[in-house]
Amino acid sequence: MEEELEFLIDSIKEDMDKPLSHLDKALLKLRAGRANPSMLDGIAVEYYGSMVKLTQVANINTPDARTLFVQPFEKTMISTIEKAILNGNLGFNPQNNGEMVIINIPPLTEDRRRELVRMAKAEGEDAKVGIRAIRKTGMDEAKRLEKDGLSEDGRKALEEDIQKIVDQYSASVDAKVSTKEDEIMKV
Repeated sequence: MEEELEFLIDSIKEDMDKPLSHLDKALLKLRAGRANPSMLDGIAVEYYGSMVKLTQVANINTPDARTLFVQPFEKTMISTIEKAILNGNLGFNPQNNGEMVIINIPPLTEDRRRELVRMAKAEGEDAKVGIRAIRKTGMDEAKRLEKDGLSEDGRKALEEDIQKIVDQYSASVDAKVSTKEDEIMKV
């Protein structure tokens, strides 16, 4: 029975890591006024008849805090990359100098910063919803284990352990969202 409890706790922790890693990826995509190659992660480019990620056909560099350089491996891809970035609805205006695509990142307005903070909080709330769903599954499993021979005190202790894990992961979500909020609002 002890092994089952340990396995349940470990699987709950493993499952709760998934909403956290998803939150990390979502927060990376929210720009905080500084150029970051991950801002172009969602861009797909047509390459010899198939859609591939931009990073598979070009190098993306940040020479300074306000500029992205996208240097394609093949110069014939420049106009295709430029169109893909425009069609990506990221609010960027790419420029082409014949060798690479240059993207100047405009400074964020106060309204846009607030909107990005709202988006960050929404992503944090989505992560918490995922964590609570995993908690519900864990609590249901604890009740099933009680029917299979776990004592009532054992079930209650297990539920308390699950809740501690949930609180720990929720605090981690709050910390990540708060850090991103500070990063976005910093001028």
